[in-house]
Amino acid sequence: MAPNKPKNIFINGPITPAFIAESIQKHSSKKSIGAHQLFLGQVRADVLPQGAITGIEYSAYETMALNIAYQISEDAFAKFNLTCMHIYHSLQTVEAGQICLFVFTSSSHRFDAVNACSYVVERIKAELPIWGKELFADNTYIWKKNLI
Repeated sequence: MAPNKPKNIFINGPITPAFIAESIQKHSSKKSIGAHQLFLGQVRADVLPQGAITGIEYSAYETMALNIAYQISEDAFAKFNLTCMHIYHSLQTVEAGQICLFVFTSSSHRFDAVNACSYVVERIKAELPIWGKELFADNTYIWKKNLI
């Protein structure tokens, strides 16, 4: 049997509310699921000495990121009793107020769904080679630093 292939987690631009709603709706036919946990990462309009952030331009070492995301997924399934899990991360520009990260975990019971979601988000932030330029209205930028 051939090994599973890493799934593409990347979406160009923001992750839309319609995409999130459709993802949730697709699970309504899966009757063994008793709990879903969602994490939505939204671009903040933080005010820094350079001005207010207007958006973030995301780039990634995609092949490596997909392989690491696949391993995170495998580890989450081994550690928690999940029925399914999805990871989506934006590439390119996402404006302040828009969604750039969507993690969706499902399980028979809430404990595993909730804890798996947190586990996956923390690993994504710590391990995936994804970079963000915080953009300002005057077309300048600084590189984003992930805060734990």
